[in-house]
Amino acid sequence: MSNKTAIEWTEQTWNPTTGCTKISPGCKYCYAEIMANRLQAMGAPGYNNGFNLTILPERLIQPINRKKPTMYFVNSMSDLFHEGISFDFLDQVFSVIKRTPHHTYQILTKRPERMAIYFSKNAVPKNAWLGVSVENKDYGLPRINLLQEINASVRFLSCEPLIEHLGIIDLTGIHWVIVGGESGAKARPMKEHWVLSIKNQCRRSGVPFFFKQWGLWGADGVKRNKKANGRSLDGKTWSEYPSGHVV
Repeated sequence: MSNKTAIEWTEQTWNPTTGCTKISPGCKYCYAEIMANRLQAMGAPGYNNGFNLTILPERLIQPINRKKPTMYFVNSMSDLFHEGISFDFLDQVFSVIKRTPHHTYQILTKRPERMAIYFSKNAVPKNAWLGVSVENKDYGLPRINLLQEINASVRFLSCEPLIEHLGIIDLTGIHWVIVGGESGAKARPMKEHWVLSIKNQCRRSGVPFFFKQWGLWGADGVKRNKKANGRSLDGKTWSEYPSGHVV
């Protein structure tokens, strides 16, 4: 079955594949890799290969069996547009998405080039939100340009882990922005002014802003645990969603 999750901006996770490979600085301390190795040690189904890419067609039916309208984060433990996942399998994934219009599917990738190729020949289902990771300028910002070229009902950015100041962001055609600091024992710090810059740009552009977490490091530059840091930014919890959507 799909799983409830502690990820603040979604309701359930659906992982028709697990495992990935690192392609940019945001991957350095990948939470999914750490979790996958733990699950492998526990003998959990789907993690026999640890964090090596694994296709799990038996999981395709999971959202079909759920009647309650649900917001799904697709492949929280992988990247749906990984080069090792065939377009034939992607067709199956998106067939399920089309068959379940009562659900909303959030798909986040660090491989927008492949996502753009796939959707150059396939329409994006209306209930599929497409997003890219934007952890820094060199790798993250170019992903936005590719996302903007895809015709999707909701396009979003996940600036997590945010590892440097992004400067000016082109938010044209972007419907939602998530920001979060890195967690884990080796987490890199996130500066408050980096976050405020993104939030202020979202406010000026009318783009909903969601602040997910400080992570290991607080706004004051002091290392703490995630719970102690919380989600407060400017004395407020920012939990905005695209228009008409609430979790």
